[in-house]
Amino acid sequence: MTPAPSHQVHLLRAARAIVGREVGKFLRQPARLASALVRPLLWLIVFAAGFHNVFGVAIIPPYETYIEYKVYMVPGLLGMIALFNGMQSSLSLVYDREMGMMRLLLTAPLPRGWLLAFKLLAGSALSLLQMLVFLLIAGLLGVEFKPLQLLATLPVLLLAAALLAALGLMLSVHVRQLENFAGAMNFVIFPMFFISPALYPLWKLEEAGAQTLHLLALVNPFSHAVEAIRFALCGQVNGVSLLVLAGGTALCFVLALRGYDPQRGWMRQRGAN
Repeated sequence: MTPAPSHQVHLLRAARAIVGREVGKFLRQPARLASALVRPLLWLIVFAAGFHNVFGVAIIPPYETYIEYKVYMVPGLLGMIALFNGMQSSLSLVYDREMGMMRLLLTAPLPRGWLLAFKLLAGSALSLLQMLVFLLIAGLLGVEFKPLQLLATLPVLLLAAALLAALGLMLSVHVRQLENFAGAMNFVIFPMFFISPALYPLWKLEEAGAQTLHLLALVNPFSHAVEAIRFALCGQVNGVSLLVLAGGTALCFVLALRGYDPQRGWMRQRGAN
């Protein structure tokens, strides 16, 4: 008689099914990768040229010399890719809930936390894949990176992707219908992206007297995602930003887990679909 599969085997099968489904669907849609890269590449090619002499970048950590504006932009554009993909993953969750796939997933004989963790892993993997392709294209466009520093950046890229995927997971709890998703995305994405050091150093805001915006940028988790990537690409470690990324990922995941719990979360308050 064949013994029953162990709990670890069940987890591996569930991870392969959930992550494999998302990655496989993405790989079967090359237009999705192209559309995901159009936006950051447009910023890198057009805005870097147009604003080259507008945004002067002082010698600030982690930089030890003056740099080209396109070099400064790359960490912010990597964060942009992860941010938009995190919201796209949120859209996928809302769609699955409306189509009934989420109900089937959450009734699987595995703890709800593991199922959502695999969803988070799938979203993070897709973000990492897109960021790596962008780095390859950026290198072809003349943005130079040291190979060893790129390897050291991979865990930071994955952690930043996990934070933004967890944010999307939490957001999917609140967005009940696909029709409301575009407004929710704009409300989250654009403030997080523009009130951050993605396109300009934060001292520019302070120098301009925009103290409120400067304070918001300092507490913006996306700012820490960008800064962690920026330091990693220079072979340095920003400990504060890494702690914010890890803590923010854990917090967003716990809130999402509570939201998807029909006994305690928002799904009970609003009625599960």
